[in-house]
Amino acid sequence: MIDEQFADAKAPTESAYFRKLQKKLRRQVSWAIRDFNMIEDGDVVMVCVSGGKDSYTLLDILLLLKRIAPIHFDIVAVNLDQKQPGYPEDILPAYLNEQGIAHYILEKDTYSIVKSVVPEGKTYCSACSRLRRGSLYGFAKQIGATKIALGHHRDDMLATFFLNLFHGGALKSMPPKLLSDDKQNMLIRPLAYVEEKDIIEYAKLKEFPIIPCNLCGSQTNLQRAIINDMLREWDNAHPQRLASIFKAMQNVAPSQLADRELFDFETLTLDRDNDERLFEGDNIQAGQTDSLAEIGLPVSPRTQTFNPKFASDKPYSTETDKAAQNERKAQKIPTINPVI
Repeated sequence: MIDEQFADAKAPTESAYFRKLQKKLRRQVSWAIRDFNMIEDGDVVMVCVSGGKDSYTLLDILLLLKRIAPIHFDIVAVNLDQKQPGYPEDILPAYLNEQGIAHYILEKDTYSIVKSVVPEGKTYCSACSRLRRGSLYGFAKQIGATKIALGHHRDDMLATFFLNLFHGGALKSMPPKLLSDDKQNMLIRPLAYVEEKDIIEYAKLKEFPIIPCNLCGSQTNLQRAIINDMLREWDNAHPQRLASIFKAMQNVAPSQLADRELFDFETLTLDRDNDERLFEGDNIQAGQTDSLAEIGLPVSPRTQTFNPKFASDKPYSTETDKAAQNERKAQKIPTINPVI
């Protein structure tokens, strides 16, 4: 794989490996946009760019799709400079200008606010995220952006699912599309179908100028990091497991869970017909027959070996069934080709 990736070391984005990977990401993002109606004709999509691999990849793929999409939509990149110590504030503007991408850089010292409200030793991520989200939501409305695109990918959604499962007591995750609580903004996650390992490869080949996300020094011992390690171990040992879990998130059966708000268990009632279906077996032993009779239950329930009426409901076939089927096949009248 390494030879395939870097066969042309001078131009990794011209390799067959890169073109194949880019096509895969473009296809997955297109599917997510289609499945959840994320982007419509005339939309102004505000792509939140943090300087990490995910947001760079999101912006790059959306710009690619914009050029070939059958509808018209505009893209504007927005970065919030939160004034973290050591933040390289020149990297993103330089990259966006070099690529000719319309953008805004918002400057707001949320770092000092977070430091003042979060107790020493606690992680800043939750408070920092809330402040960042509020600023970006308000700015999207201010400039008239109709969609806010975030760089969360499939593995982020899985990690959030397990964080809520293990620590929040809830079956919920990050949805691919979300209307904000105040109904003022629509959030979309076009990378919903994309695996993180593919984003890592894509970012390496594109040589994005990555800005580290641990400048605040609060990233150690996060539960999310522990969950991410668990997911990576699963993916290495069982490559299809994460895909199966994500598929399960798209295939929810409320009647098979225990949420009384989601499914009405209290009013469930029987709707039996008058057809009697006898137990298919050899014998039924009844004990304490006097008590059974007192309850009104049969003392000697009948049995049957096989009832063809219920054959279509059977999850398996007995040897007797197979013999009967073979006999019916043998007696079948052959079809004569009229041309012959």
